[in-house]
Amino acid sequence: MLSTQPGTSEVLVAILNHWGDLTTLRNEGWYRIPVRSVEKWLSKRWPPRWMAWYQTKTFGNEAYAVRYFGEVLEIRSVRRFQLFPEYRNDPKADHPYYQLIIRSIQTLPQPIFSRRRRRIVFIPTNWEKFIKAAEINDLYDESPLEDRLWAEFKHLRITAERQEFVEARGQDYALDFAIYCAKGKLDVETDGDSWHANPEKAAQDNLRDNDLKTVGWRVLRFNTRQIQEQATDYCLDTVAQNINNLGGLDTGALIPQKISLDADVHQPSLFDEA
Repeated sequence: MLSTQPGTSEVLVAILNHWGDLTTLRNEGWYRIPVRSVEKWLSKRWPPRWMAWYQTKTFGNEAYAVRYFGEVLEIRSVRRFQLFPEYRNDPKADHPYYQLIIRSIQTLPQPIFSRRRRRIVFIPTNWEKFIKAAEINDLYDESPLEDRLWAEFKHLRITAERQEFVEARGQDYALDFAIYCAKGKLDVETDGDSWHANPEKAAQDNLRDNDLKTVGWRVLRFNTRQIQEQATDYCLDTVAQNINNLGGLDTGALIPQKISLDADVHQPSLFDEA
């Protein structure tokens, strides 16, 4: 079993698309990330102390899971041609990259699976969440409000995808919780007070919600007070009613899963072991 590290050491889960990249990790001990990706997605959670990798469908039986991790020893600023000299004349040869030098690659005692086989690019998280994660959605480290609601969802066997990116009317939106039902889709948002007290942000949320509703999403928003003080009586009850009104959770079973606020009485779901 992995041990707890002091503090909240940064862990970056990144995508692993090709067998060649895994071979490079194992044999040469490095991984690459474009500088523009760090600036766009990771500026607030950089640099990581640890790296882990989510394997895509290319990996067959090892796909859609995090299996390998390693400690970051050094981060170098390089150009692409320095990593791949054979592509010196490629139009992207001068693009800036970070080369992360990794200590020996280790294997997790238990893989961290994606239950819906989703596509991810990066998940910045911390060591404690990483060593305790049973599935991909346990890794997300966005806000205490999201963590509180996620814990409640797991208690009720509500399967949801955290920080799921969806396209709506030409825009990409990250949903706090995407819940897939038999007769529709539900987006559950946690609205922190400092963020959504801003009129400009409220206007952005209005456009976002309208785009999502136009392409078939129901949108529910809960603020800090509601999550902290009315999690069961209001938030969970509202989510459960919407799920049931949409025919129950689509878990891949023949019969969609209806939600009861009595967590001791439930149909089998993806959270239950086979």
